[in-house]
Amino acid sequence: MKLRNKINLYTAFLFAILLLIINITVYYSFSKLTLDSELNTAHNEMKKISGNIGKSLGTISEDILLRSYVPVNGMIQIVTKDKNDSSPYTSPGAHDLSKRESVFYSNEVSKAIEYQDRLFSFESMPIILQDGSIANLQITKSMETATNILSILRLVLIMVTLLALIPVLISSRILSDLITKPVTSMIRTMTDIRESGAFKRLKLEGSSKDELFQMGQTFNHMIDLLEVNFDKQKQFVSNASHELKTPLTIIESYASLLKRRGLKEPKLFLESIEAIHSEAIRMKEMTEQLLMLARHHEQWKIELNELNISQLITQTVKAFKNAYNRDIEFVQKNHTPLFIETDEKKLKQLLFIFLDNARKYSDGTIFIELGHDQDEVYIKIIDQGIGIHESDLPKVFDRFYRVDKARSRKQGGSGLGLSIAKEIADAIGVLIHLDSVAGTGTTITILSKKVKKL
Repeated sequence: MKLRNKINLYTAFLFAILLLIINITVYYSFSKLTLDSELNTAHNEMKKISGNIGKSLGTISEDILLRSYVPVNGMIQIVTKDKNDSSPYTSPGAHDLSKRESVFYSNEVSKAIEYQDRLFSFESMPIILQDGSIANLQITKSMETATNILSILRLVLIMVTLLALIPVLISSRILSDLITKPVTSMIRTMTDIRESGAFKRLKLEGSSKDELFQMGQTFNHMIDLLEVNFDKQKQFVSNASHELKTPLTIIESYASLLKRRGLKEPKLFLESIEAIHSEAIRMKEMTEQLLMLARHHEQWKIELNELNISQLITQTVKAFKNAYNRDIEFVQKNHTPLFIETDEKKLKQLLFIFLDNARKYSDGTIFIELGHDQDEVYIKIIDQGIGIHESDLPKVFDRFYRVDKARSRKQGGSGLGLSIAKEIADAIGVLIHLDSVAGTGTTITILSKKVKKL
């Protein structure tokens, strides 16, 4: 069964059950109040009649008294303990009541009885007869008016229930359409995606921002992630197949040389082993870089914390000096601590990428400058190396783009460093600006918002 029909059916069913419970409660409550009211009225009338009869016995004959107090649509009689009862007196429409067996009661009795499928109020009250004996004055009175009212009420409630189901069915249908519309649209969109292979999104309408709208937003966000990851995977496969082809070819060529002449020529053996080892390391580094680029930012597990940027740069410079034995001069424009909110590991990786590029493409001292301008903290990494031509600047962050292909190959570059740097910067929320003049040097500027300390 479709979700729309389920919602329609369940809503109508639950509302019908609720309405039925309410109507039954109303009916039985009203029925009890009505019957109690009838019995209370009959009991009050009985007190009055018994009092009048008790006073009049002896002065007015019993038959005249009973005949004068015959209820409309009912019966009156006096019942004695020895069953020496007087004749019952009935109204014209209640002769059958005289056939009902009489019972003597020692106490007052007030109750509703059913006789021949009709409802009556029955009142029995002790009275003292003229001879001093105790008897029961009993009045049986029809409750047909009350039962008729209850029958009409029952019919009205049934009709109301049936009529109320019509708008319920209509409203539940509208509600089911409203709820299932985004689901239907989502199914249709996913079907289109499956058939066409193209990523599509839901058209979000309305400004209610309810759960259905949020579901549509979540679906579109999921499609965005899928499309980004699909593009990254496709690009990864394309890049890997393109970039790994060269080192694999080199390794295969040297391996073939080793098989043919390696044992006879020690110099060729050492050269081949060195080349294979170098290319294997480059393949490993390239694969790690490609895998990193293939991940989405949300998979990097970014942890943003307040960070003393001066301390981080000092630690990074010290580690880089020890690793590569290069002169690096760190200059801070002011001596007040500067704090930014970022991921420490990712920012350190970003600095290593830029320092490594400066090391590869320059021979002199590398300068790092730290300062702030109003609400922004800047880090400048300055080298005096070969620089970059103005025409190449827009392309330096593209994957596998090399300004100097011969030199990059020689030093093991894959053209992925600046691409990874751009991805890291976007992930941790910092900006990168690159200035370079060919033959003079390059300046990389990292910009981040300053965290104000109270």
